Amino acid sequence: MSLFGRPLSDGDCLDVAGAVVRLKVHRRARRVSLRLDRTRREVIATAPSPRRLAEAAAFARDRADWITQRLAELPMAEPLAPGVVVSLFDAPCVLAWADHPMRLITDRESGSMKIAGRGEGEAYARAVIRIVKREALRTFTEMTKAHCQALGVRLPSITMMDAKGRWGSCRSSAPSKPAAIRYSWRLALAPRQVADYVAAHECAHLLELNHGPRFWEHVRRLAGDFAPHRDWLKAEGARLHAYGPHSGEPI
Repeated sequence: MSLFGRPLSDGDCLDVAGAVVRLKVHRRARRVSLRLDRTRREVIATAPSPRRLAEAAAFARDRADWITQRLAELPMAEPLAPGVVVSLFDAPCVLAWADHPMRLITDRESGSMKIAGRGEGEAYARAVIRIVKREALRTFTEMTKAHCQALGVRLPSITMMDAKGRWGSCRSSAPSKPAAIRYSWRLALAPRQVADYVAAHECAHLLELNHGPRFWEHVRRLAGDFAPHRDWLKAEGARLHAYGPHSGEPI
């Protein structure tokens, strides 16, 4: 019996030294193990079977110091507040306070950008995110159109999301459901080529709902050498998710 008053289950979360530890069953695993999910800012304790979840929980508690150290190495939370400079598809963009509704302002002569408007704290941050989502939707629509034309497929519906576990998702078309692609709005804060790689990846799924050789051939044709972009997301993805507040709602 566990602290839950029942046997531990796949997906249960524990508090270990103030950190979230999520229990997972992976039937191909050969042993109990721990790993850090940098995007979700939590530790995953994996067990080969449900019967060994208690062992995985004990393993995590025994390594509380390791968990504390790994989480301390993650980037600090980044507030979206006046004075902060973010990168909007490679372009520096200053966040500022102004006595009007939040909007994106671009200087026609210099090309400099700022997102300015009223609000404080979380309300200000959410207003900024709405502007970033709008720009992300516009840019990803352009990228998706270009990739769909290259692949010879119809343009799917496009929405923004804030899923922690993935940068994009694709649903292929069916008789009762049109094709749809969702992108993380946080990719607007990444280099443009990285965002375009994700767009190419999801568009390739319109033809291949797998990660087989033909799928990667499509991605390579659309995005060229995508390895550096994939590596960038692995290294910097946690920093993109450090911007807050968070929301799971599509735009």
